[in-house]
Amino acid sequence: MDDQSLLRYSRHLLLNEIGVEGQERIAQARVLQVGAGGLGSPAAMYLVAAGIHRLVLCDNDRVDLTNLQRQLLHTTARIGQAKADSAAITLQALNPQVQIDARVQRVTPENLAELLRDIDVVLDCSDNRATRYALNRACRGARIPLISASASAFAGQLAVFDFRHADAPCYACLFPEATGQDESCATTGIFAPLAGAIGAMQAGEAIKLLCGFGEPTNGRLLSFDGLEMEFRALRFRRDPNCTVCAP
Repeated sequence: MDDQSLLRYSRHLLLNEIGVEGQERIAQARVLQVGAGGLGSPAAMYLVAAGIHRLVLCDNDRVDLTNLQRQLLHTTARIGQAKADSAAITLQALNPQVQIDARVQRVTPENLAELLRDIDVVLDCSDNRATRYALNRACRGARIPLISASASAFAGQLAVFDFRHADAPCYACLFPEATGQDESCATTGIFAPLAGAIGAMQAGEAIKLLCGFGEPTNGRLLSFDGLEMEFRALRFRRDPNCTVCAP
């Protein structure tokens, strides 16, 4: 670690839980993040600011004026630009040491094997269940930790699925594949600071996993009520009848 890096990451180095060894682990980490929107903006910014080695960022959407209320990776001047490319500009300016691999593409079961190659942790910042279920299946098959979150109106949710452990529950244990429907911010609305808070927590859980400190929310669904400013944690176990991970 050179002098510039020691200075840049000095506030992390002061933490006993991170220190030089933890920061070196962060500096070697390769992260796949799906989504560069409301959750993906703070998540990517904190991961890149923390100094991860490489961020593979996938999003096939384009910047829209309605995004700018909460999606801090983007600017008014970039309306109409691909979100992945817009995000790369912001992130590279934030920390030139990090390799940004921006992919203007939708994540599908067909391309996930290639995307997950050499990845240490995955952040699901997507906005649809099809992508979440595809990531869940692929990450479980590759035994790569998955950090999944959602935010709608004033409610946010966060869960970690650490598939390095064979008995870890999966996303489908919590939300079976045949249930539920997608909720769009265009119809429900979204409290901008809520997206920031949940996305930042995703980055925090990723750094904890990479460094090996603290207690990740593995096996717990963390719910946040932005109106009442209340957190609730629901513990869950592997579903013996799960369509994805049942023995």
